[in-house]
Amino acid sequence: MGRKRKPEVPSQGVTRRGFITSVGAGAVVASAGLPSRAEAVPEITNADEMVMVKLSINGRKHQLLVEPRWTLSFVLRDRLGLTGTKHGCERGECGSCTVLMNDQPRYSCMTLAVEAEGAKIETVEGLLDGEALGATQQAFVEEDAFQCGYCTSGQVMAAEGLLRSQPHPSQLEVLTGMAGNLCRCGAYAHIVNAVDRAAEIKKAGGER
Repeated sequence: MGRKRKPEVPSQGVTRRGFITSVGAGAVVASAGLPSRAEAVPEITNADEMVMVKLSINGRKHQLLVEPRWTLSFVLRDRLGLTGTKHGCERGECGSCTVLMNDQPRYSCMTLAVEAEGAKIETVEGLLDGEALGATQQAFVEEDAFQCGYCTSGQVMAAEGLLRSQPHPSQLEVLTGMAGNLCRCGAYAHIVNAVDRAAEIKKAGGER
């Protein structure tokens, strides 16, 4: 008499066929909710592709083509000839490139030209009244607040921005407001005196 076959007992684990089937189904469900590659990756402008910008600088309107990567300092100096703004460290540490944007001091080496569109930009040239020096420029001359002069335009613009927001700053406010501008010649004491003197000149002349 032949041996009886034992009845097959269903496996308690997951079979290879079952695993592959479940994983395949899960992948289909998961991928159904994802956007396509074309939808997920935004269009990126090429760094050397020229774009049109409109800049308001020292009260004048300028319309010019720029590369998106060009800094405001580069455009001011090399495209518009406003060389009062100086190239220094070009990484936001020395302050020699300081300009005003909407009356606030700004490192132009750390600002893209395309970012400046729509803002009121002022450079050291814009402080002149015809051929006459502005109050802050005159104060720097009177107090001998420079030596080599390379950082001076940035110092003047930082001081101008400070005095527009605080016409009568305390010494601590002057030191804090000018802290972002370095002078390798070490004329700091004269610079502080110049800011105080500029405040006096502005007050006497009724300037803001």
